[in-house]
Amino acid sequence: MVKLAEGGVYLLHGTEMIPESADAAAEIKSKTGRDVSKEEAAKNTIAYGILQEHNTSGNMDKLKIKFDKLTSHDITFVGIIQTARASGLQKFPIPYVLTNCHNSLCAVGGTINEDDHMFGLTCAKKYGGVYVPPHQAVIHQYAREMLAGGGRMILGSDSHTRYGALGTMAMGEGGPELVKQLLSQTYDINMPGVVGVYLTGEPVKGVGPQDVALAIIGAVFANGYVKNKVMEFVGPGVAALSADFRIGIDVMTTETTCLSSIWRTDEQIKEFYDIHGRAEDYKELNPGEVAYYDGMITVDLSKVRPMIAMPFHPSNTYTIDEVNANLKDVLHDVEERAKVSLDGAVPYSLQDKVVDGRFMVDQGIIAGCAGGGFENICAAADILRGSYIGSDGFTLSVYPASMPVYMELIKNGCAAAILETGAVLKTAFCGPCFGAGDTPANNAFSIRHSTRNFPNREGSKLQNGQISSVALMDARSIAATAANKGVLTPATEFDAELNRYKYHFDANIYKNRVFDSKGVADESVEIQFGPNIKDWPAMGALPDNLVLRVVSEIHDPVTTTDELIPSGETSSYRSNPLGLAEFTLSRKDPEYVGRAKDIQRAEKARMQGEHPCQAHPDVKPVMNVIKKTFADASHENTGFGSTIFAVKPGDGSAREQAASCQKVLGGWANIANEYATKRYRSNLINWGMLPFLIKEGDLPFQNLDYLFFPDIRKAVEEKADVIKAYTVSVEEEKLTEFELCLGELTDEERQIILKGCLINYNRVG
Repeated sequence: MVKLAEGGVYLLHGTEMIPESADAAAEIKSKTGRDVSKEEAAKNTIAYGILQEHNTSGNMDKLKIKFDKLTSHDITFVGIIQTARASGLQKFPIPYVLTNCHNSLCAVGGTINEDDHMFGLTCAKKYGGVYVPPHQAVIHQYAREMLAGGGRMILGSDSHTRYGALGTMAMGEGGPELVKQLLSQTYDINMPGVVGVYLTGEPVKGVGPQDVALAIIGAVFANGYVKNKVMEFVGPGVAALSADFRIGIDVMTTETTCLSSIWRTDEQIKEFYDIHGRAEDYKELNPGEVAYYDGMITVDLSKVRPMIAMPFHPSNTYTIDEVNANLKDVLHDVEERAKVSLDGAVPYSLQDKVVDGRFMVDQGIIAGCAGGGFENICAAADILRGSYIGSDGFTLSVYPASMPVYMELIKNGCAAAILETGAVLKTAFCGPCFGAGDTPANNAFSIRHSTRNFPNREGSKLQNGQISSVALMDARSIAATAANKGVLTPATEFDAELNRYKYHFDANIYKNRVFDSKGVADESVEIQFGPNIKDWPAMGALPDNLVLRVVSEIHDPVTTTDELIPSGETSSYRSNPLGLAEFTLSRKDPEYVGRAKDIQRAEKARMQGEHPCQAHPDVKPVMNVIKKTFADASHENTGFGSTIFAVKPGDGSAREQAASCQKVLGGWANIANEYATKRYRSNLINWGMLPFLIKEGDLPFQNLDYLFFPDIRKAVEEKADVIKAYTVSVEEEKLTEFELCLGELTDEERQIILKGCLINYNRVG
């Protein structure tokens, strides 16, 4: 089904693969009639060409990218614009689209959600942007319909910013990277590796895009095969897939931890642009005659079968048939994973879901940027047609990804077919994906065509003794399960006729409702604030030395951003930095906030010119031990704060709050064996936090220990390869040395850390 090449691969004419070897050059010459170097072939990928067109550095090894367009949703745009305003923003220099698809319900915190929406509308008017009101479209569907274009690049403050199927290289990053673009700065990265995804065959009836995506994720996540690389989809199997099918695979590439994605384009993509009235935005994209890829994933589409990603990660994949045939073993494996993911905080078992040898599901959801596409919902309607979901506990909710999609489902009868079953059809909203809607009952099991199934992401609260869980599936198999009244069922078992529905895009829906400034800013507009919209607190520059207390120690194999700052209703407080920070690590380590604020008292006192030992009793004995070896260390040149240790933090969401919440609570660093994603590490850096790396093995410290980093400012300035730090033992009155590093940092990133955060780096006056 999915095979991974062990090394690099050359692709000839888009159809023939030649593994990198001593004989590869001769074989290529025999077939092309000329010598082709690896360096030349690497420039023939689609990705290289797009990156080259958007690079401003003149050096393709060290890229400085300027994007064509930006997009954000209502969990992120307030913080981004507030940061940019504090840095001197006068006008959006490129098209910036503000969508409202995450906190659309306005059900938590009184007026705060709608206050943020009005903030967004007035900012779009004042700075020259585009504002998409709540319930009109989820962020990525609007981008597909209205923003994508062949050869373009889009940066979004949502991790699933992926429009590669439409010929657009898109990247999801934390808000500070969008701030840089708003300030006419650049996105700085080393030239990424490019991994080919070679598709052959065509899917069998009942297999959908989520099935293909989960098969790929399961093959590449754990081994890091595409981590921080670009996935480039090529091969004859691409032509067998509709535009919607490609889009459904593409959006899930985020879960592989790749940097971005791009696909070869053809007449089906041209038709997509034609349908949406944007024929001029189509561009044919293909790799060159001989292209070199740093790896190759081969997928035989005909062998993919309906898949399921069991809790608690999109990479925990099986075929549905495997789960049904091996229920005892699979469920035991999930329960063992739960012991790690949930830290034993609540009892967790799936055994009661097995009834008469069949696995019973409690809820189905088809929604958002992954599941809410036109073809997914039409296929679900065809499978459900003539069935009913029953009057027991099982429920089914369907969220079309945009109002134009919703309109077409009404016109072609698919909406009626779904509603007749007892399912509920709702508006464009991302809530079920991150726990702001359709939270299941305690101990319930939900199957969802959405993007993630991390612990408690569906909305249950571990700290309140609640647990429910999510498995990811394709809309087709969710519909088959619903038609079977909750019995886990692959769509390949249903003999429904799956029709091909013609899509007609109604542009008037957006023309009549979306505010589009056409890039014209209106300085006279007053920004509308709400009482919850707060400025960022003052943040100091990096001091000469640091004393950090370890206030959380996490040994899970991977720590998600949802665990660092929970999603769901907590995100409603996103516009209040200190208010949101109260939820930091609340589901993973409820003691974190109190411990971080405790040591932060010392730094606040120091910044106010007071002696920190008056604010915190530990300061004096810790400094006494330090001064025995480092006599020059004093409260004038030594900062105080917190750090966390996690094995591999940062998988998942691009939300900058995973870092900024730590920062406003006095965090100065993370210490990790590795960072799960570039975007999380970038968020740390942009908030002035040190992204320390420490070798795997026995840690020289434990939770609640104090660590001393002498001359840390000098080490950052002088680009030290190794940073010496010390564990402080007050009882033994000694320092124990250990080593860390910061990994590669650009000169700009170093300056941001030295200044204390991106706001300080850019602050005017």
